[in-house]
Amino acid sequence: MTPNLSSILLVPLLGLGFICLLPADKTALIRRITGISVLISLGLSVWVFIAYDHLAGGFQFVQNIPWVTPLGISYHLGVDGINSLLLLLLGAAGLASILISSSIKERIKEYHILLLITIIGTYGAFMSLDIFFFYFFHEVAAVPVFLMIAIWGTGRRDFAAMKLTLFLVAGASIALIGLLALYLATGLQTFDFVQIQQQLIAHPIAPDVQNWIFPLIVLGFGITVTLWPFYTWAPIGYAEAPTAISMLHAGVLKKMGAYAILRFAITLMPQAAHNWMPIIAVLAIVNIVYCGLVALSQRDLKYILGYSSCSHMGYILLGLACFNIIGLNGVVYLMFAHGIMAALAFALAGYVADQTKTRNLDELGGLLKCMPFIGTCFMMVAFASAGVPGFANFVAEVLVLLGAWDQYRWLTVLAVLGLVITAIYLLKAIRLGFQGPLNPKFASLSDTKTLSEKFPYVLLMALLILVGCLPSIILSHIDTSTKKIAESYVS
Repeated sequence: MTPNLSSILLVPLLGLGFICLLPADKTALIRRITGISVLISLGLSVWVFIAYDHLAGGFQFVQNIPWVTPLGISYHLGVDGINSLLLLLLGAAGLASILISSSIKERIKEYHILLLITIIGTYGAFMSLDIFFFYFFHEVAAVPVFLMIAIWGTGRRDFAAMKLTLFLVAGASIALIGLLALYLATGLQTFDFVQIQQQLIAHPIAPDVQNWIFPLIVLGFGITVTLWPFYTWAPIGYAEAPTAISMLHAGVLKKMGAYAILRFAITLMPQAAHNWMPIIAVLAIVNIVYCGLVALSQRDLKYILGYSSCSHMGYILLGLACFNIIGLNGVVYLMFAHGIMAALAFALAGYVADQTKTRNLDELGGLLKCMPFIGTCFMMVAFASAGVPGFANFVAEVLVLLGAWDQYRWLTVLAVLGLVITAIYLLKAIRLGFQGPLNPKFASLSDTKTLSEKFPYVLLMALLILVGCLPSIILSHIDTSTKKIAESYVS
């Protein structure tokens, strides 16, 4: 028996349907249905990952149902070593985001409906092998974010929601132009990625056409990845968003943009990639160093994590600019590692903000005394983010840096400097927020007590350590898929 990819979408969709039928006051049942739906999807994602035959490679568990035949649109799902790993990322981060949403006390039904829509859309985007449906699911995942920040956000939530939405809509519009141009340039009258890829191996798009389509796709999805200088929507968006959305957007939805660049731009237009990606490599270093320095100057815990996330996405962009399998392996590995780490970091920051009613480090202090579990987890996240061995980020960042060394030697040196900057601002956050004397007004605050309260944090931390100590668990999956992409580059 083989996994059915549609079931990963169907289970949370059924949960969504049940919730829509329930009265709004059945809050406990709504939370339970949401959690069970996402838990089952996580289990199915694990099954897909384990059942995937990395020795055979290619797309597996494929489902292909024609939808609009004249335009070449079909409901086409499949996974390879890249997106099977991203399904795991979404499943783990999605479940954790549901479990930490107990702090939501108002309009609980609408909140869980929108959260499920975001998760369903992201699952669909990661599994779609039809470019039309990828874009459709991408937009399904993005739309609820505006509402969730505007309704359940904090502080300047209206401004944050509007700024995030305007940037992402602009990026999506640019990407759509690029994808439609790609569709027309192939001359195949199909949005089927597999058909397009097979055709372009023998008959690639003319280099001059590639060279103007490629930057549209990279820029459009690059805004989602917080490519400098189009990153400014992210820190305020994450800071004012409800914790679950901060976790999912910084941890998972950003990776949709990187995945689209890798899958549709680099894979299908390798000649243009060879011309344009060195420019992206330079911008990636600006991401790493500049956003890291801005994070160093922040006093708001969530803003520190927001700028840190933008900085770390620079390593993914740098890896995408590497014309070798080591760098691309590092990219996919880092998508998973950073996704888990970012989700955990924002979950911890959300817990601290909910308990203390502040995110200002100058008002905190000594929280490790009253929140030993949360404080310990935050210190471990800081070590992971700074690239300490034993965590998944270390392996991923080493691969990216090794992949970049031969082509971008001086840029790689600056990328290493970014890790030093990361260590400085996170150690500062630990010192100001969790070390030193305890602020007396926080003496009565409580730590997570029950196993159910600790579980989402333990789940994400365990994944960071497991994959960090046993990298072969996912590298064997990634390698077969990235190898084909690396071989398509032109010298």
